[in-house]
Amino acid sequence: MRNDPERSRALAEHALELLAQQPDADLEADAHLLLCDYNAERDRSAAQQHLELARGLLPRTTRPALAAQVAGCEGDLSELAGDNAHALSLYERSVSLAEAAHTDDVLANALYQRGYLRGLRGELANGLADLRRANDIYERLHLPEEALNTLMAVATLYDRMGDHAQARRYFADALQAQRSAGLVREQAVTQHNLGRALERLGDWPGARDAFEAAFRLSQQIAYPRGEAYGLRGLASVSNAEGDGISALLLLDHAAALLRKAPDERLRAQIALQRGVALRLVHRLGESVASLADALTVFQAADSQVEAASTLNELAASHAALGDYKAAYERASQFAALSDRLLKRQIEERYASLKVEFDTAVTDRENQLLKREKIATDRALAQEQRASGLRAVALALAAVLVALLAMLVRRHYRTSQRMRGLAMTDELTQLANRRHVLSTLQAIVAAGKPCSLLIADLDLFKPINDEHGHLVGDAILRAVAAALRGAVPTHAQLGRLGGEEFIVLLPGSTHDEALAIAERARAVVESIDARQWLPNRGVTISIGLTVCKPQDDLAEALRRADEALYEAKRNGRNCVRSAPSTARAVPEGAEGKAAERVAAVADGPVPRLSDALP
Repeated sequence: MRNDPERSRALAEHALELLAQQPDADLEADAHLLLCDYNAERDRSAAQQHLELARGLLPRTTRPALAAQVAGCEGDLSELAGDNAHALSLYERSVSLAEAAHTDDVLANALYQRGYLRGLRGELANGLADLRRANDIYERLHLPEEALNTLMAVATLYDRMGDHAQARRYFADALQAQRSAGLVREQAVTQHNLGRALERLGDWPGARDAFEAAFRLSQQIAYPRGEAYGLRGLASVSNAEGDGISALLLLDHAAALLRKAPDERLRAQIALQRGVALRLVHRLGESVASLADALTVFQAADSQVEAASTLNELAASHAALGDYKAAYERASQFAALSDRLLKRQIEERYASLKVEFDTAVTDRENQLLKREKIATDRALAQEQRASGLRAVALALAAVLVALLAMLVRRHYRTSQRMRGLAMTDELTQLANRRHVLSTLQAIVAAGKPCSLLIADLDLFKPINDEHGHLVGDAILRAVAAALRGAVPTHAQLGRLGGEEFIVLLPGSTHDEALAIAERARAVVESIDARQWLPNRGVTISIGLTVCKPQDDLAEALRRADEALYEAKRNGRNCVRSAPSTARAVPEGAEGKAAERVAAVADGPVPRLSDALP
């Protein structure tokens, strides 16, 4: 099936002819399952027919594991039809049946299917656990080709976690082994996956070479689904180069092949690239329709990464069509889904790293135990070689220690990167509210001198309402860059949330802080915003307070909020210090400082501008 699928089909059909004369339910079920596998990517109705024939033989079979294989084949058909939820339930049934039957090779296949689909649905840690378990079984059974395929699935999950460079190395190494083994179908799949990794890295010449190789190899073994995947990849490269006409020709060819090899998710991927190409050739109505079709399939299949890409393209096509309301809605959906994906990616990254690290440590420990036993046996048998064997054991132990140290170092670096992400505002790359407020809380608790500025963009809501959130985001980034250049290097600058920023000035007096605040206000006022706002500029209002030894965090924030409100009341675009006596503040503002403190751990920071006229 891997080297010559047509020969495999012919042998399975001939086996069924022989079995008609000498019936054997187990062998007949095996032959029908092979033909189900062959036709799954070529002729769905034929695959379904062979599946039903295999299922009908189960009461007469003697091998319980065949029921697991039937569930796996049915899951494969559901996955190709785009029903990933049903496919996952069938793969889970396949794993349970294989475990009950104590049939390791069937269990490994079921774990591979479930692990790959889990990764596709975003369950990266669970997917990696299944794939590593499958790989262990294949290696124990001395099935190197299956083990290699499992590692390719692991590489695909790395690609989905955002580690495209690592995935590219896995795929490139695997190609050499597959060429040596003559695994043509696997080479086509790996070339396609390599092309996807290069596509995400923006290496378009490399992606073109990989997709062309996938297309040629698929042609060589009459594998239409593989040809369609290769053509979709080549169309993506053409779209990236701005050649929508060439992309449409490639996609027409891919769609024609897909009629022979039904795959709903691939059909949606083709529709996504068609929508991009149609926009490039200014057929905007058709572009929106094609992208909407792709989005429906991706959402039904719970393929959130591809759904996010489609929403982004839909926003661009609606904007080009002049339908700014629809463009804004799609852009908002894209932003919300991207945020969820990023959060889930970080969570899954932590979990997968733990799985990877724990598995690696266990494997190394097992290897060390085996090697020590071999060394001991040889030492008892040949005493004269004891010194040499001890030296070998020490060398192996040193290698193991070095490998473990390298794994710990890698885990530490990754943890540090993840911590940086958790403490950084994604839009402005400033410290986020959790980081800044935690720092302020520590300063106030220690009774150290510190000045506090809270800055709020003036009349920011109309910017979002009139020009859209993309313009609002660009202005927030510009203001963040201006503030970064305006405050001293020892200051702590961060984003509280929305259009609010905060500056901590450890050791600064009131006059020093006032001068810094005025400089920050002036720098923001000097921003050239004409590219975004032709009829107005950008200004900020700043509230200033000096933290006192008896302060707590809520008190310091309350005074800064009052000063900021005073600046808003006095016409905006100005700096005001905390009043010496309490002033009336809008209803609900009394609890604002307490809410900010709670927000360090519990949720979004309330924005002062929400309480202002």
